[in-house]
Amino acid sequence: MNDVMLGTWMRRFLLEHLIAERNLSRNTQRSYRDTFCLLLPFISKHQRKSNDRLLVEDVTGDCVRKFLGHLESERKCSVQTRNQRLAALHAFARFVGEHNPELVPWCRELRQVPFKRADKNPLSYLEKNEMDAILAAANLATKQGQRDHAVLLFLYNSGARASEVVAVAIGNMERDLSGSGTVMLRGKGGKTRFCPLWEKTMRELAPLMQNRSATDPLFLNRYGRPLSRFGLRDIVRRHARLAEAAAPSLAKKHVSPHTIRHTTATHLLRSGVDINTIRAWLGHVSLETTNIYAEIDLEAKAKALATCEVEDAKPSKPWRDDPTVMAFLKSL
Repeated sequence: MNDVMLGTWMRRFLLEHLIAERNLSRNTQRSYRDTFCLLLPFISKHQRKSNDRLLVEDVTGDCVRKFLGHLESERKCSVQTRNQRLAALHAFARFVGEHNPELVPWCRELRQVPFKRADKNPLSYLEKNEMDAILAAANLATKQGQRDHAVLLFLYNSGARASEVVAVAIGNMERDLSGSGTVMLRGKGGKTRFCPLWEKTMRELAPLMQNRSATDPLFLNRYGRPLSRFGLRDIVRRHARLAEAAAPSLAKKHVSPHTIRHTTATHLLRSGVDINTIRAWLGHVSLETTNIYAEIDLEAKAKALATCEVEDAKPSKPWRDDPTVMAFLKSL
């Protein structure tokens, strides 16, 4: 009986497969866990069983379809989030099917639940004047304002993900003789990369590193605790709102730490940095992921070129006086 209990297979999937076999990042593990946290109460109610009595085969294809509909209609999740939850369930079904041949038909049924087509959201980035306005919005007369300015400058310089920024320790920073430096970032899957930092960035970060241990986190909140991803997001959004007076176009944009990451990539590309260097800078595994910035830059250039385009002189229309052409058209 134990070999068909849903809870048993869930534990094996989360502890053995995701951690021991796949070594997936902590954020990915949490995403899979959250999927089951949402699924279990839904299936339990649908099958009228307690969570601990659910069998693997209680998670039918029909139940999964209803669960996905529930995510969109009741929880107001986007299509992308719905598909993310389904991907986790597909991975779980594949794991179970590989380890228990008797459950292969169930695995096939679950994996036949299709993903929903989702329109791609336009990639959001900031123009140079908008980014400058956000950087200038911090109040440098206060310690908190100085910290906020350093955080924003580090984000823009490095193009790091929010999780990478809050994980940076003092010991990950290295300053060279010229005054500029590098930071070691730990990205998805535990992969590390080194990112160059401007002299100005190192100068702004110096007070934050003074008289502190190498193992201490670089960025702290107002209570002296490590800055969280939510705290980082708040810093970005707060200064984006303050910057609207200097750059009114910001009022129409949703600005987040990831928006600044996109901004860094776009500005690097416009400065002439080759796409492969940007891929390494951002920590992308595939060049295809980075190519989206090249497409955006081409669109921006095409729009700019269109505004400068010289109109041709209007051609004469001799066909109006040509009875043979008119006769041909009327004959169609």
